[in-house]
Amino acid sequence: MDLQHNLATRALAELLEPAITELAGQKTLSTYEIAQSFAEAPQIELGHFAFATFPLARALKLAPPMIAQKLAEALNTQTPPWLKSAVAAGPYLNLKLTSEAYGEWVLAPILNGDYFKKDLTKLRPKTMIEYSQPNTHKVLHVGHMRNLCLGDALVRLSRYANQEVIAATYPGDVGTHVAKTLWYLKNHCPSQAPETGKGAWLGELYTLATHKLEDEKGTEKEAQNRTELTAILKQLEEKSGEYYTLWVETREWSLNLMNEAYDWANVKFDRWFYESEVDGPSLKLMQDYLAKGLLVRDQGAVGMDLSEDDLGFCLLIKTDGTGLYATKDVALAKKKFEEFGIEKNIYIVDNRQARHFKQVFKVLEKIGFEQAKNCYHLQYDVVELPDGAMSSRKGNIVPLMTLIHQMEETITERYLEKYRGQWSDEEIKKTATQVAAGAIKYGMIRMDNQRKIVFDMNEWLKLDGETGPYLQYVHARILSMVEKFEKPTQLHAEHLTHISEERLLVKLSRFNDIMLFAAQNLKTVGVCSYLFELGKLFNQFYAECSISHAPTEEIKQARLSLARATAITMKQGLELCGIEAPRRM
Repeated sequence: MDLQHNLATRALAELLEPAITELAGQKTLSTYEIAQSFAEAPQIELGHFAFATFPLARALKLAPPMIAQKLAEALNTQTPPWLKSAVAAGPYLNLKLTSEAYGEWVLAPILNGDYFKKDLTKLRPKTMIEYSQPNTHKVLHVGHMRNLCLGDALVRLSRYANQEVIAATYPGDVGTHVAKTLWYLKNHCPSQAPETGKGAWLGELYTLATHKLEDEKGTEKEAQNRTELTAILKQLEEKSGEYYTLWVETREWSLNLMNEAYDWANVKFDRWFYESEVDGPSLKLMQDYLAKGLLVRDQGAVGMDLSEDDLGFCLLIKTDGTGLYATKDVALAKKKFEEFGIEKNIYIVDNRQARHFKQVFKVLEKIGFEQAKNCYHLQYDVVELPDGAMSSRKGNIVPLMTLIHQMEETITERYLEKYRGQWSDEEIKKTATQVAAGAIKYGMIRMDNQRKIVFDMNEWLKLDGETGPYLQYVHARILSMVEKFEKPTQLHAEHLTHISEERLLVKLSRFNDIMLFAAQNLKTVGVCSYLFELGKLFNQFYAECSISHAPTEEIKQARLSLARATAITMKQGLELCGIEAPRRM
């Protein structure tokens, strides 16, 4: 059960629970259940929070509108000082809190930082989130960023909700794609490796290797190529031979490129698992299971028949003795639980691998691995360019770091060059990096996981749409405004009575609810929607409620406090998305 961290909805629930109990003649809902049922009222004129009475209809044997009316009457007979109104509207009970209550329960804790240190939940299974599984010897491109940004945001959100999380990555540093690149590099590459950008250069070789192998299909070279690729994979598995030596050197080039991207994105992992790390051990493990009768041999290959589960045959050892992705994932799952003692294992991998993980989890279950039930595949759809899908194999991609530098140059020219001379070159460069990261990260996590994303640099860099740079701009604009005034000495929250002020107060009070829901449901779309709505509400408040020309000094200080609280909340929300908020833009 989660803790009732929202003081506003907790107070309302504690007020409403005895009224419901008296009306029903018995305890029907707990304060926790009532608090969980509150939603923001659709019209601020009617209320701040709405409580739906439908769930009470059967127990109370009354129509929902009648229940709402009776509850409103009960609350209005003994109204506490912090409750502004309780009004029935059809089957809903709409409730308003006073501005003073928001000042005490929301504004003051936000301004002193306590609001963001609350214990949000008691549900704390030790969890590993595995995300970002790029292949070495391929190019990192913008399509990889959805996985990276989603995983990083979920790790941040889970930790914010007080959950123990281990962030893990699993680069694919062995496999057919590696063999192809090494084969081409050693036998067909006409040039030497460049001094810089070796990781991206390897990706170009992979594309050339793929094209050459496809061109030679159906020729006398096809069988020879297949034999050579198998021999390369054997050398990598046995950790010896000239290709293994070449692999060690080139693998480092790719890892350097990954680290460059992770440093740029400010992403850190607690554990790097490598496919090569479980390559040999996974084959030995499968042989052990075969000896125990848990697997079967079929035409020289080894696997498990999952036909009864409508999952076909899961191949685990090929006829040439090498393993597959499933082979390694079975071994890796066991390694994760044994090494870290985790209780939950989340894989963030795109939806094209749905069947693969169903097979892996079913194999784990049938070999008697009790933690199989605690393995979960978090699916997401892919990223495309406006003109279609990307593919390293086809070579129709823009290398990630090239794209990033292009975005930073565009941001500098479009927004920051005018500050040259006023700002230091270092600040301009840093701000361009922050805005580029904000554009990519927000764009990658603002969509529902099941929806495809189309990356459009110009759209994602706009300052007037649902973008990361827009939110960064709102934050910087608030800071620029509040810094013109002295820091308020008192809240004077009782003066925040304008409808735009009320909307902001209600939205601020919901921050922790939204963050907790995102962490528990592994969905970031609600966080992004919340921050976008918060930005729009602030702009509306700023347009309708003048600070510099406030009627009184008390109202001016109250509005300054509200603006500062909004900036602090926006900054905290962006941080949970992995986005830095520049002080000025």
